[in-house]
Amino acid sequence: MTDTTLSPTDLPAFAGRHIGPDDEAVTEMLAAIGRSSLDDLTATAVPDAIRATGGMDITPAESEAAVVKELRGLAVRNSVLTSMIGLGYYGTVVPPVIQRNVLENPAWYTAYTPYQPEISQGRLEALLNFQTVVSDLTGLTTAGASLLDEATAAAEAMTLMRRSSKAASDAVLLVDEAVFPQTLAVMRTRATPLGIELVVADLSGVSTAEALTEAAGGRAVFGVLVQYPDLHGRLLDHRDLALAAHEAGALVTAAADLMALTLAVAPGEWGADIAVGTTQRFGVPMAFGGPHAGYMSVRAGLERTLPGRLVGVSVDATGAPAYRLALQTREQHIRREKATSNICTAQVLLAVMASMYAVYHGPRGLRAIALRIHAHAEALAAALSEGGVDVAEGARFDTLSVTVPGRADEVVAAALAQGTNLWRHDADTVIVSVDETTDLGDIAGVARAFGVDEPTRVDIAEPGWGEALDRTSDYLTHPVFSSHHSETSMLRYLRRLSDRDFALDRGMIPLGSCTMKLNATTEMLAITWPEFANLHPFAPLDQTEGIRALVDQLEQWLCEITGYDAVSLQPNAGSQGEFAGLLAIAAYHRSRGDSERNICLIPASAHGTNAASAVMAGMKVVVVKTDTITGNVDMDDLKAKVEEHRDDLAAIMVTYPSTHGVFEDTIKDLCAMVHDAGGQVYVDGANLNALVGLAQPGRFGADVSHLNLHKTFCIPHGGGGPGVGPVALREHLAPFLPNHPLDPEAGPETGVGPVSAAPYGSAGILPISWAYVRLMGAAGLQRATEVAVLNANYVAARLRDSYPVLYSGEDGLVAHECILDVRPLTKATGVTVDDIAKRLIDYGFHAPTMSFPVAGTLMVEPTESEDKTELDRFCDAMVAIRTEIDAAGSAGNADASVLRGAPHTALSLAGEWDVDYSREEAAFPKGVDPLAKYWPPVRRIDGAYGDRHLVCSCPPPEAFED
Repeated sequence: MTDTTLSPTDLPAFAGRHIGPDDEAVTEMLAAIGRSSLDDLTATAVPDAIRATGGMDITPAESEAAVVKELRGLAVRNSVLTSMIGLGYYGTVVPPVIQRNVLENPAWYTAYTPYQPEISQGRLEALLNFQTVVSDLTGLTTAGASLLDEATAAAEAMTLMRRSSKAASDAVLLVDEAVFPQTLAVMRTRATPLGIELVVADLSGVSTAEALTEAAGGRAVFGVLVQYPDLHGRLLDHRDLALAAHEAGALVTAAADLMALTLAVAPGEWGADIAVGTTQRFGVPMAFGGPHAGYMSVRAGLERTLPGRLVGVSVDATGAPAYRLALQTREQHIRREKATSNICTAQVLLAVMASMYAVYHGPRGLRAIALRIHAHAEALAAALSEGGVDVAEGARFDTLSVTVPGRADEVVAAALAQGTNLWRHDADTVIVSVDETTDLGDIAGVARAFGVDEPTRVDIAEPGWGEALDRTSDYLTHPVFSSHHSETSMLRYLRRLSDRDFALDRGMIPLGSCTMKLNATTEMLAITWPEFANLHPFAPLDQTEGIRALVDQLEQWLCEITGYDAVSLQPNAGSQGEFAGLLAIAAYHRSRGDSERNICLIPASAHGTNAASAVMAGMKVVVVKTDTITGNVDMDDLKAKVEEHRDDLAAIMVTYPSTHGVFEDTIKDLCAMVHDAGGQVYVDGANLNALVGLAQPGRFGADVSHLNLHKTFCIPHGGGGPGVGPVALREHLAPFLPNHPLDPEAGPETGVGPVSAAPYGSAGILPISWAYVRLMGAAGLQRATEVAVLNANYVAARLRDSYPVLYSGEDGLVAHECILDVRPLTKATGVTVDDIAKRLIDYGFHAPTMSFPVAGTLMVEPTESEDKTELDRFCDAMVAIRTEIDAAGSAGNADASVLRGAPHTALSLAGEWDVDYSREEAAFPKGVDPLAKYWPPVRRIDGAYGDRHLVCSCPPPEAFED
């Protein structure tokens, strides 16, 4: 028999699918940059001092089919039972039209964050729908475009209340004892380094300011947070509590269930200032904890303090309505250590799914689903009560708190034997939550587990909670929520929106520092399999052996790749990985009695989230200069700062290769200098795509990094999320990884607490990265890195004569990205990076990263997945644009140029034409295939107008009339 087993040094067939340039193209590109081989290129670009000396021990699978078979083997080790655990995670029916045409559609999942709004109008409309759903249901004026999960949204609300309240600086946050345990735990993790004190108390009877103060132990209160409905299923009237809080100068946050709010009075109507929660039960699978779209909405007056992203309505160059990101978009890059949050992402793909669930069902459909859920809860409650079981009384939506003295374990085991998971709250209490998927047979089985007669019918009826709790206000009145209830209409609506966007399924997205690469279909297959998608994150350990084995193996591979000793996959965004890594450093110093170490050195070129994360971790940021010529860390300034803070230095955060796209040969010296002063080295893993197989941060001096699985390891960007930001660190920091109160296997007992709501964060998409590593193996991963460096240097070589490459390393080489300096051209002609970005749309490209890390520049990262044909098409377009820039400069009127008029819509060509350039020149410049033309739906958008006239929910249809 022939042995087809691949060794770690063989290049697997899949690598040829993933990597764009073939051998012939590689040879031609090497010649263009003056290198004899990939080894020659990387040997020159990557400093000898950091080169990995040994290969990675990762054997590739034989084929894509073999990987699918392995994933099936892992999937069958999971047991998907009927989940009635609740606690914020519920069974839901994903409408197939949404699963197929959003979740499984590369037009949606391969798009990038909508920083170029003209080519993101479809996603932005979907996100505006999401904001409208949240705002309408919570009764608060403004909602954001999603947050990471419910627990982190609650933590964001905590800090929003602190900075918005005028209460004394030592005031406390008062949290009701019936909040979800994971929410309370994440809030504590976030509160501790900020010096915020949480007081947990029973707030159900608090109705006066005096009682509020008493509940807080006599302390002033800046904020109050309640669960609505709460952990025990109680739907309480919080009007008096809200009045009391406001009288005391505190703000009120409700962690609210949106499905319940289709029937229950909205938080904004009983006095809440902020609402947070998750949209998971709006058609998004539980997926062992995520990804799901968290939400936050606020009352009028707080909208400019919202963390994360906010979609607003503006106008384009013709005055037509158009969507864009508004206000504090990526404020971390502007305000850095003064940023109010380190959140720079969203859960866009999941927010789109949730918004489309609401569009598909509409207000009547959502209400019908909620009534059905409630009816099943009431039928079960009646059966239990009639059988003599003690069910907590009062208004409830979907959850029962059942007292069975000393019998909780027995009841949970009996339900388990019938295929249902219940939640053991304590030895005497079982919590049961029903959901959209619950039927009569399910609640009959639960009744048997409690030892009572089965219910024989479920009667759908109005809740009848009383005037204080019954919802009377309308919601989702915009026509979009009543227009697409047939599958035909929904299908066409989704197609219409996706046609307005530019994603990787159309062409190259050359964004520096963002790593937009192939997300192979084989990698994506498993995420919708029920064995992964339908797991509750708090299901018993023996029901989740398959996903836990996948997590363990992926963690081991990431250690092998990075040279670190331990990894946590809990952080569900790069920003949260940063935070977790810095918490580990702070905890390490405390464990050694060095609690005074609180200074974090950060180069001026660093990602903005670095500074924001450092502040959140309780550190003080000190900026280190970077060389204006090379972009490298100024080692003299670093030495001075290290000496100045030798006694209180906690860490340095550096990005490697640098944010300027260069392998700095001083990195080992930098690490040694910081270590000598007692500090720790944090290497931001945003640019790991230039290191895999060539160098290992954990071996060249770094102590901790976060990794971006949505960049280097192929999880799609999803239009701006989901992401996964694991934290990887060396052995001495491992005791301080995140852990979780509801999962003993999710981290060490000595850990810093959870940073995400679920034990393994966005576990549902980890099969993507697992499959990528398994498909590529050691040799494939290294080859991908080498070609990523090759592609970037090829682009730099081709464009150097047209646009100066701002920074480079040895022999003029760059790492995996290059920065094109447009500033001299702007000074000479008036043409800006914005003009080039918008003109690239006419050529059929998404723009590179604009004005980061240097204003007036374009940062290009082609990744390894783009082939030479596409690279040449991009370079040809950039060279042609340079010719147009020269023409604009010669004419002395950039305002009238084709560049300033870009992008050009099909409608603009059909109307009056009062410019000097031709219609053909506008829409079909040289190199554009008329049969493959991408037409932007709007002209250039006026961002300032949108910020001045803030509209963040669906505008009326009349706004779009001609």
